[in-house]
Amino acid sequence: MSHNHKTILLGITGGVAAYKSAELTRLLVKAGYTVQVVMTDAASEFVGPATFQALSGQPVFTNQWDKRIANGMPHIDLSRDADAILIAPASADFLRKLSHGAADDLLSTLCSARDCPLLVAPAMNLQMWENPANQRNVALLRQDGIAILGPGCGEQACGEVGDGRMLEPEQLFELVENFFQPKPLHGKQVVITAGPTFEPIDAVRGITNSSSGKMGYAIARAAIEAGAKVTLVSGPTALAAPMGVNRINVQSAQDMLQAVLQQIGTADIFIGVAAVADYAVKNRSEHKIKKSDADLTIELTPNPDILATVASLPAAPFCVGFAAESQNLLQYADEKRRRKNIPLLVANLVQNALGADDNEVILLDDAGQHPLPRAPKKQIARELIRHVAEMLASE
Repeated sequence: MSHNHKTILLGITGGVAAYKSAELTRLLVKAGYTVQVVMTDAASEFVGPATFQALSGQPVFTNQWDKRIANGMPHIDLSRDADAILIAPASADFLRKLSHGAADDLLSTLCSARDCPLLVAPAMNLQMWENPANQRNVALLRQDGIAILGPGCGEQACGEVGDGRMLEPEQLFELVENFFQPKPLHGKQVVITAGPTFEPIDAVRGITNSSSGKMGYAIARAAIEAGAKVTLVSGPTALAAPMGVNRINVQSAQDMLQAVLQQIGTADIFIGVAAVADYAVKNRSEHKIKKSDADLTIELTPNPDILATVASLPAAPFCVGFAAESQNLLQYADEKRRRKNIPLLVANLVQNALGADDNEVILLDDAGQHPLPRAPKKQIARELIRHVAEMLASE
């Protein structure tokens, strides 16, 4: 799976969150990164080097006098091979060292002698995080261009609840992935709809569809990676929102339209991925309809067309539509693109995509058809965002 050939130097300092870094190492290695772990003496009190050696498949370094590096300069050799250094967990004491340029052990010396980006994931108790001296150190690190990832908020090992805990391994992995992606949408604002809608019949029942939201969420993540500010208007899904996304949860198509119209004024790009119900229940009941042996008739009324509404606004953003068809895909999709007057439409067969982790689509624009072969939705999303950025750049 080695798709990126990047090397991460993962620095681990003394904190109970070091156990999370084992899972982070596993995620990075699984995605094809080479992970070189360097630990402080304090880190080894929490998790042993053997754990990280097994997970990374690389020797772990803890000592600046390590004899395994022939020239006696591990602090130079190790950092020169790295595309980025990530310190996770970064203790309050290590943030102090970094902010003052200390170089008194292998990891701090490596950071001091680096010529690659440095990212730190703070991990400490609430009071330590809020300590004015610590906040001064963090401010200095930001000034120096060091990326501060987190910290998160939640329950801490000491039993208290608040800011200071290290971000979860999946979140840190996502931020590392974001960091390495090109930024062709830097400064752009993107509004994306995702997931199914739910049209109420009564207080408990409703009409919905089998959209999982995976494609829309993957596109939201790819847009974040590309440097955009992203608002995700989402129907009911079981998915976690990508890091950095402003998610607005909605139920019905009407709710979705209202949320989109509230956000669209400042948007540069609108991507309508949601599987929006074409019809709403006209005679919906306020209370649960009681079961009986008689037939029940539900009247349906057409829902507003969100994509067409956005595309027809006076200062419409760049609009991208999705067409999921079960037959005559290209014919129906191209007719839809021309009818709604949108520059780019993504066409896919319903039976290929709904609920699946991968997809196969065709991009349709004025230049013609651009097939994207079957691939994970994450990869399809990145290629779509790249195509959108190229179209915007050539406008």
